[in-house]
Amino acid sequence: MNRTIPIIFSLFTLIACLFLSACAVHTSHITPFPNPFFAMDTGTKDANHPTILRQAPMLSELGYDGFGYTGTKAIPETLNELDKYHLRLFTIYLQVSIDPGKPNYDPALPQAVKQLKGRQTILWLTVNSKSCKPSSPDGDPCAVKIISEIADIAQQSGLRVALYPHFGSWLERVEHAVRLAKKVNRKNLGVTFNLCHWLRTDDEKNLQPILRAAMPYLFLVTINGADSGGKDWNQLIQPLDSGTFDTFRFLRTLKQLGYTGPIGLQHYGIKGDARKNLKRSISAWILFDCKT
Repeated sequence: MNRTIPIIFSLFTLIACLFLSACAVHTSHITPFPNPFFAMDTGTKDANHPTILRQAPMLSELGYDGFGYTGTKAIPETLNELDKYHLRLFTIYLQVSIDPGKPNYDPALPQAVKQLKGRQTILWLTVNSKSCKPSSPDGDPCAVKIISEIADIAQQSGLRVALYPHFGSWLERVEHAVRLAKKVNRKNLGVTFNLCHWLRTDDEKNLQPILRAAMPYLFLVTINGADSGGKDWNQLIQPLDSGTFDTFRFLRTLKQLGYTGPIGLQHYGIKGDARKNLKRSISAWILFDCKT
């Protein structure tokens, strides 16, 4: 019997295993899809990583391209820490209200926009109302006025704005965000497709039509592991290596549609060690590339 054949086969198997291992072990800032991949601050904080001082080196070590931040406080300090590790501040998440008699948005926003000049950071707007039902067009005129104002402020620093559909908010659905983007009609205003919030408000069979309608305005996408048919956040927000929803297929659809913008990782409410959770998700992100 020719013993060369089994030896060659064993070598081939070893090489294949090493290749897959290399895909699973992330080195600095490898992106399998053409999209930058960043971690939202909903999943970067725990007892060992309470502030950006500990979160930035962790994200750099794991191979994330940057960070998504909430609010307008400590913007210079956050930028300083991210710069040390060559990380980008992709987003700042902001609450907007369309109800009368209260501030429509954080009064510190104009100053934060000045601090972000030249950074390509996107202002992420979730829009709320206590007087209008979710996605009701009754609130559109007021929302258009406020969003236009914010888009104009952002434009002064060369920044973009993306609407953030959120379950339970007035701006709840992707198609509503597209409707508002059309009405505002600013080049620096677009929309976000949030996977977990979309799964909570829509049927999976509608995925392709919704994405196609959103594509001309799509500035941002967020992903996570999830269970198909999930009804609560424990089912709809999991690390990327968990859940029955085919996240790889979703990413491949985005790629086929030509989406090349940033993709944020949503880890809101996931318990346990932030570093371990983030490592699981970025390992899955790299393994998705091995499947393409």
